[in-house]
Amino acid sequence: MSDDVHVVCPACDAVNRVASHRLGAGAKCGKCHGPLFTGKPLALDEARFARHLARSDLPLLVDFWAPWCGPCRMMAPAFESAAAKLEPAMRLIKINTEEAQSLSARLGIRSIPTLALFRGGAEVARQAGALDANGIVAWARRG
Repeated sequence: MSDDVHVVCPACDAVNRVASHRLGAGAKCGKCHGPLFTGKPLALDEARFARHLARSDLPLLVDFWAPWCGPCRMMAPAFESAAAKLEPAMRLIKINTEEAQSLSARLGIRSIPTLALFRGGAEVARQAGALDANGIVAWARRG
């Protein structure tokens, strides 16, 4: 079934197999019955991020940020707006670098905000610095 994709539930982290043509049709989790797409970024810890990275067939667009970072706070509404435009083609994730220090170090996150795009479990593009919503969407679609 090559047109099926694995989607990790944003609520319970269960892995769901969804026909690709049904991604935008209000797909629900088979375990918790919640929506698989909310149009909002997911705030994940290291363990949940690892599950999404390993088990999701969707590209993951990750915003590495920190609460004390002014440009990060300024970009947050733009990232949320981008999620509404990019789902269900990709999953948008927020990683607080203060809470996920070992993940940030392992991935070499040296400045924030940093956007990283992952496909098939591997990083394929990275962008440091704040972008507006249109910039985020355009960059993600190019990546």
